Amino acid sequence: MGRGRAKAKQTKVARDLKYRTHETDFGALANELHGQSNSDDTSQIEPEELEKWSDYSDSRRD
Repeated sequence: MGRGRAKAKQTKVARDLKYRTHETDFGALANELHGQSNSDDTSQIEPEELEKWSDYSDSRRD
């Protein structure tokens, strides 16, 4: 018991993903995948947050 609601929600989400038209910004996606970022993106991030993730950055890019 209880599977009905979960399955109904999964079905609703699946239909929504299948039939909704998405406006995809392929340029932004390509930049993200290639590790390029705009200077605007880093200016909106807290310095503490940048410091926390700096260990994971690619040292060859600097």
